[in-house]
Amino acid sequence: MLAEDSYNTTSTNVEVSYFGRPIFIELIYAHCSSRLTPASLENPITQSRQVHLVCASCTVCVATSTVTITSPQCERLFLDEKFPIGQTFRRLNCTPKFSLLNVETRTTDGKRELRRTYKLETKGFVAEILEVFPDRDMFPEWLSIRKGNVVH
Repeated sequence: MLAEDSYNTTSTNVEVSYFGRPIFIELIYAHCSSRLTPASLENPITQSRQVHLVCASCTVCVATSTVTITSPQCERLFLDEKFPIGQTFRRLNCTPKFSLLNVETRTTDGKRELRRTYKLETKGFVAEILEVFPDRDMFPEWLSIRKGNVVH
């Protein structure tokens, strides 16, 4: 999740600069499909995982992802060498294709969650990620940016 960065497409870069403190990745779970043969298009390996991005003992983001691996090189980097998602793209020396799939807000326990789902992909490695920021009010400056009569 980070202090991971996949060429500025993951949330951690924003959080590190916004909060001015390191972001730590806490792995909550990682469930992987069978690895009986090397990853390939015919035998993809999938992993579902969740990490918490923590800054100053506060969870600033919960990231849940599904990763599909179809190359032995990506399998080695991500599953054997245990690089986070963004660092895997960096080690592959590539900029992933970024697709924003959804953005929404919800009220949970009186707090306004910000949720975004996106996909990062390159040949052999695809990650679909849901990020949940548990409290939009931790970004007061960001929330006060105005364009016309609309708060963005």
